[in-house]
Amino acid sequence: MTVRDLLPLLPDPVVLSARCRAFALLDSIIDASALTHSFASGWREGVDLASMDNGSGDQYAVVFDPEGVFLYGFDHECDATPWREEPRAHWPGLLDGLPDSLAHYAMAPEFQFDGFFDATVCAWREADAVVWQCGRVEFDADESDGADWLFGLLADGSTEAYVSFAEDYYERSVDPEAVRAVLAGAPLTRRTVTSLSVTADFESVATRARVLGYTIRDEPTL
Repeated sequence: MTVRDLLPLLPDPVVLSARCRAFALLDSIIDASALTHSFASGWREGVDLASMDNGSGDQYAVVFDPEGVFLYGFDHECDATPWREEPRAHWPGLLDGLPDSLAHYAMAPEFQFDGFFDATVCAWREADAVVWQCGRVEFDADESDGADWLFGLLADGSTEAYVSFAEDYYERSVDPEAVRAVLAGAPLTRRTVTSLSVTADFESVATRARVLGYTIRDEPTL
């Protein structure tokens, strides 16, 4: 799967934002010291930022701007890596057609490495658009831009997909019912938090959850 295959799998921005916030909350409950997914509400004025970093040099970011959504990913080992040649260069067509309203994010210092926008996948959806778009990139059947594994979980968004990811990444069992509740945006309870991690501090988690838009249902302890 390349970015062209990814586009029809991406949900609308409202659903995507909720999914990103849920992943960030789940990661922070399961192991706050080893976050893969993060979500910064108010990253810039009126703009939110979701991100993923696997700690091995691969990452993605999703910018939620009133003008639209800007999404990019970087797989350092794929065919489309800018490091395939010197000086670094994007895969042909990667940023073609990127609208002016979102183009400045490709130059944001937070997304630069040594002054270059390291990206192998890029997609966007303007505020008034009904579909996701990407540049005029072309790939042979055996070539990859990393879109499949970078964004597979984000595109799927199911309880089963997150549990599979978390059990592999954190090397521990994960309660699917607790995951399902968080993904559904249900009020966060102590029972849900404890089901995901017996060592998580509920008050700290609740503070993070409120910032992410969750309500808290503080059940009495027995």
